[in-house]
Amino acid sequence: MKIACIGAGSWGTALALVAARNGHDVWLWARRAEAASLLHDERTNSTYLPGVPFPPNIRPTSLLGDALDGAEMVILVVPSHGIRAVLRDMLPYVGSRAVLVGAVKGIENETLMRMSDVVRDEVGDRFEPRYVVLSGPSFAAETARGEPTAIVAASENAEWSRSVQKELSSNSLRVYTNDDVVGVELGGALKNVMAIATGGVTGLGFGHNSVAAIITRGLAEMTRMAVRMGGRVETLAGLAGLGDLVLTCTGSLSRNRGVGIELGRGRPLDEILTEMREVAEGVKTTRSAYELGRRLDVELPITEAVYALLYENGNARAMADRLMGRPLKRE
Repeated sequence: MKIACIGAGSWGTALALVAARNGHDVWLWARRAEAASLLHDERTNSTYLPGVPFPPNIRPTSLLGDALDGAEMVILVVPSHGIRAVLRDMLPYVGSRAVLVGAVKGIENETLMRMSDVVRDEVGDRFEPRYVVLSGPSFAAETARGEPTAIVAASENAEWSRSVQKELSSNSLRVYTNDDVVGVELGGALKNVMAIATGGVTGLGFGHNSVAAIITRGLAEMTRMAVRMGGRVETLAGLAGLGDLVLTCTGSLSRNRGVGIELGRGRPLDEILTEMREVAEGVKTTRSAYELGRRLDVELPITEAVYALLYENGNARAMADRLMGRPLKRE
C-alpha cells in the first residue's frame, strides 16, 4: 500500500516509520523543500527524532502531488490550526477512495469545529471523506523506537477503521477500533488543556496530590463535554480519554505539560512559545474549549482557569486558588 504522511514533525515521522516497518511504500511530506531535502539526505529526522534511521521505503518530499498520487491511505499530521489550508492544497491530488487518517488533536479556534468536521467541510463538496481519527497515549519518540504502544482508530464506518488497524498494527503498536469519533477527538483535544494545568501546579512546586486531583477532575470535565456533544462515557474511560490524559499530564515528553511548568515558574507565555520547535496544541485548544463550553453551557472549571492563565494575564498560583476556592459540592 502507498501511504502518504502529511507532516514531518515528530508524530508524522513516527507514524511514517510505523507504516514503513510494516512494509508499506511511505511518502513523508514536509512543507519546506529544504526540510524534505535534509530528510532525504540524512535518512533520519535529526530535528525532531534524532538517532532513528529511516528504512529505504520512506520517501521524503515537499511536493504534495508526488506524495498523494495513488496513495490509498493519507495520514494527516499537521497542527490543527493549519489543517484547513493543507486540505485545500491537497484536494487536486488526493483520490476519492483514499482513507484519510486524522492524527491531529485540537479544536479549530474560529469555527469551534472538531477536526473531522473541518475535513468534511473542506473535502465534502468534492467527495465523501473516508475519515478515521487516530488518537491515544503515544509519545512520538517512544513509538519511533518501537516501544509498546496502544492507540485507537475511530470511524463511523467499521471497514475504514479496521483498515487502519490492519495496516498500522505491529508487535510494538496495538491499534484498537472504535466508532465514537466525537469522544475520541474530544479526548485527544481536551487532555492537552489539562496537561497545561498539571504543568502549572508542578511548576509551582506542588506534588502528586495536586496532579492527581487535576487528572481526575479533568477527566470528569472532558467526559461532560464529550457526552454533551454526543460522545460516550466509556470512550473517555479508555485509551483516547484517560490513557492519553495520564500520559500527557505526567510524562516528561509532554509539550503541553512543559508549557504549564514554565508558566508555573513565572515565565511569560510568548517567551515560552517562541523557544518551542513544535506546537503545544493545548494553548489554542484552551480558547476553543472555553468558548465551546460557554456556547453549550457545559461546566468546565479547569478549562476556565487555564484560559484565565493563558489569555487573561493570570498566573499559576491564581489558577490553583481559583480551582480550590470553588463552592463545595458532591463528586
